[in-house]
Amino acid sequence: MHAKNRISSSGHSTPSPPASPLRSPRYRHGRKPGRFSPFQPGRTVAHHVAWLLLSVLLRRQGIFLFAPLIYISGRLIYMGTVSFDVVPLVKHRPAPGSVYRSPQVYEKLKIEMNEDCSSADAILTIWKNSYKGGEWRPCVSKPSEGLPESNGYIYICNAVAVAGYLNATLLIPNFHFHSIWRDPSKFKDIYDEDYFISALENNVQVVDKIPEYIMERFDHNLTNVYNFKIKAWSSIQYYRDEVLPKLLEEKIIRISPFANRLSFDAPPAVQRLRCLANYEALRFSSTILSLGETLVARMKKLSANTGGKYVSVHLRFEEDMVAFSCCVFDGGEQEKEDMKNARERGWKGKFTKPGRVIRPGAIRINGKCPLTPLEVGLMLRGMGFGNNTYIFLASGKIYNAEKTMAPLLDMFPNLQTKQMLASEEELAPYKNFSSRMAAIDYTVCLHSEVFVTTQGGNFPHFLMGHRRYLFGGHSKTIRPDKRKLALLFDNPNIGWKSFKRQMLNMRSHSDSKGFELKKLVDSIYTFPCPDCMCRTNKSTNPGSSSAI
Repeated sequence: MHAKNRISSSGHSTPSPPASPLRSPRYRHGRKPGRFSPFQPGRTVAHHVAWLLLSVLLRRQGIFLFAPLIYISGRLIYMGTVSFDVVPLVKHRPAPGSVYRSPQVYEKLKIEMNEDCSSADAILTIWKNSYKGGEWRPCVSKPSEGLPESNGYIYICNAVAVAGYLNATLLIPNFHFHSIWRDPSKFKDIYDEDYFISALENNVQVVDKIPEYIMERFDHNLTNVYNFKIKAWSSIQYYRDEVLPKLLEEKIIRISPFANRLSFDAPPAVQRLRCLANYEALRFSSTILSLGETLVARMKKLSANTGGKYVSVHLRFEEDMVAFSCCVFDGGEQEKEDMKNARERGWKGKFTKPGRVIRPGAIRINGKCPLTPLEVGLMLRGMGFGNNTYIFLASGKIYNAEKTMAPLLDMFPNLQTKQMLASEEELAPYKNFSSRMAAIDYTVCLHSEVFVTTQGGNFPHFLMGHRRYLFGGHSKTIRPDKRKLALLFDNPNIGWKSFKRQMLNMRSHSDSKGFELKKLVDSIYTFPCPDCMCRTNKSTNPGSSSAI
């Protein structure tokens, strides 16, 4: 269907517009110079050309579609506002917080920061808030009675709660091989498998293999087993109504993938199993646990001047993290090329799909960019941590480390990593396995006085919950407001006193949020109170219900 044309094309479909005044006989014959004549004295050549061009164009009826635009352009030329040889450039100032200017801020604040001795070391005074209802303690009940006959086997990645609810036998969890981390580690390489099985005794039966007579039905290939595709955050009732009948029929099923396939809003019996599995049954393998505890002891010895208290920082500034964030830093063309190649290696085509628009400035404003080592250092110094503070840095291989780590080491010369604390011989069995190296980092972070998270992900979320479980309900974690940081780090004119005041407020906010009760849709792995813990002044066990 075509839009109606306002200009006549056939001579009879629509009436012609009135004749232009410039085309009437009065103007065609014997035209006298007057107010609207282009040949008035004092006019420039540009003015004559503009008026002649306009008069010629007006002889065509189609020009009325563009008459307003031409009229305005003509008036601008006539009045001398626009010149033919100069094109005005309009400069748009970037939105506040959209540009990485942290190095300039660091240079501006460096002298005042190093001269500031106005406050005591934050590590000795940081945690001041206490929960009004008192501290909490772990209280996951463990039934002493045995289990009824199993309804069948479930091959699943991580579903102790579902297996217990369905009275199913759980095949030991299996890890998927990730194209980025490329770690082939099995469950027993990271966790103490025997302890896991025994800790869940009388709650969920766990086995490391499926019986031969069942596997024969599927040609000894688990991919032939019926697989449930379950929607994210499905209710436990869905498993009872849809999954259980199939389990009873087949005697073995798969649920893959399983991440986020069970709602956090579950009955107490299901929550209790989650608590038991996450906080009691999962324990690192003896070799990982031994090395982790050795590094904890070394950190405490180094920080003896502050009572063995140290800060741990989970820094996510590896190349793949920087690439995935699509943020722009200060590495110029080399950084641009590195990130382009990293995205193509890890996520072929994901970031170059037709129609996909990446806005690095908007990402930074929204607080989605990973903090750089420099930004972490500035933030901690602003929060009152002196340059004699011992810091344990949990991280993979930092992108462009020689350059990016220099400011952080300058601000905190006592910074340590697992590579610095342990010998090459001690790390050798784990060096090529990212999951096992992360387990060592996790152990050292778990026992620090302060934990600092700089980016989202499972590592900080699980660690915060674990720390709450161990430390009376308080996570003892600094969670920076990265939207506010983006604004502050984009202001090279900010003074040290103003910056420090903002950082102290942010530190205080993290303290006040240390005690938090789980809301309906929150993760029990980050917020163990009250499902996995009880108040110390009460004997009631909120998770005392027996498993269904």
